[in-house]
Amino acid sequence: MKGRVIHLDHLNGREAAALVVDGQLHDLLIAPQNDLPLPGAIFRGIVDRPVKGQGGVFVRLPHGSGFLRQVSGLAPGQRVLVQVTGTAEAGTATPVSLRLLFKSRFCIITPGAPGLNVSRRIRDEDLREELTALAAGVMQGSEHGVILRSACADAPDDEIAEDIAATRALAEAVLSDMDGDPELLVDGPAPHEAAWRDWTDVPADEVTEGSFESGGVLEMIDAALDSVVPLAAGASMIIETTRALVAIDVNTGPDTSPAAGMKANVAAARDLPRQLRLRGLGGQVVVDFAPMSKKDRATLDQVLRAAFKAEAAETSLVGWTAMGLYELVRKRDRIPLTEALA
Repeated sequence: MKGRVIHLDHLNGREAAALVVDGQLHDLLIAPQNDLPLPGAIFRGIVDRPVKGQGGVFVRLPHGSGFLRQVSGLAPGQRVLVQVTGTAEAGTATPVSLRLLFKSRFCIITPGAPGLNVSRRIRDEDLREELTALAAGVMQGSEHGVILRSACADAPDDEIAEDIAATRALAEAVLSDMDGDPELLVDGPAPHEAAWRDWTDVPADEVTEGSFESGGVLEMIDAALDSVVPLAAGASMIIETTRALVAIDVNTGPDTSPAAGMKANVAAARDLPRQLRLRGLGGQVVVDFAPMSKKDRATLDQVLRAAFKAEAAETSLVGWTAMGLYELVRKRDRIPLTEALA
C-alpha cells in the first residue's frame, strides 16, 4: 500500500503507535511496562555526587538517579532542571541533560538559545518570512528561542500562534519552579501523543485506531524481531546483540558476481537506520560488510551519511577499523523492542 499511514493501538495492554510508509514499517513506539520516565520528561532534581574520571554527576530524581555527562560547576545539593534524553540499561542511571527543549506539534521552545528559526523543510521564502513574523509577535519579550516545525507549512496561523503561546507559557512556568524536592514537572509524551506531535510533520494519508492486526502491523513487528533481514537478490543482513555491542553481518547470498558485495552493502546501509530504530538498538554498532574493493568504501561512506542524515537519534559514524569493520555509535533513545514486548 502506497502512502503514509499512522496506526494507533495497544500491545500487551500498553499504548503503541506505528508509522507505515509505502507498506513498510518505518517507526514503532511502545509505552514501557514499568514506571521509568519517558524520554522528554523534565524533572527538578538535586545534584548528588560527581563521578571521577567520567566528567559527570549523579542527580537525585523521584524515581532514582539521573546522570549528567560532561558538566562542571555544579555543587552537591544544588537544584537543577533536567530532561530525560534516552533510556537506561538495567541497573544504570537515567541519562539526563541540562539543555531543555519544550516540544509541541508546531514549535520547539529553546531556553538559553534565543532566536527564531524555521524548519528547513519549509522552502517557500514568503511563507518562511510570514512564519518568522508570526513567531516574533508571540515570543515578544521572551528570552527563549523558538523553532517552527515543518507541520506549520499547512496549519492556520491562529493554531500556530496558540501553540507557540501555550508552549512558551509551559516553558516559563517550569523554568521558574526551582523550589522543592525532586519532582516530575513535565511528563514525556506517550506513544499516541508522540505520533501526533512528531509524525505529522509530513501529513499522513490516513490515521487509524485499533488497526495493528487489520493493517498488518503485527506481522511487520514479527519481522523486526527476526535477526535476519532479507535484502534484494537474496542478500541478507544479520543483526545480533551482545552485552558490549550490536554486531551486524552483511551477506551476498547466492549472487557471486563481482558487484554483488557492493550491491548488498548499499542496500544494507540504506536500511540500517530503520532497522536500528525499530529494534530500539543503540550504543556501539559494528558492521561486517560484504567483501568489496577498498576504493568502494568512499561511496559506501556517502550512502551511510545520507541514510543517517534524517535520523532523529544522535548517531556518530566513526568509520573503518584496521580489520575492515565499520563502527558507529547510536544514542539509546528507547528501550529495545524485545524488552518493550516482554
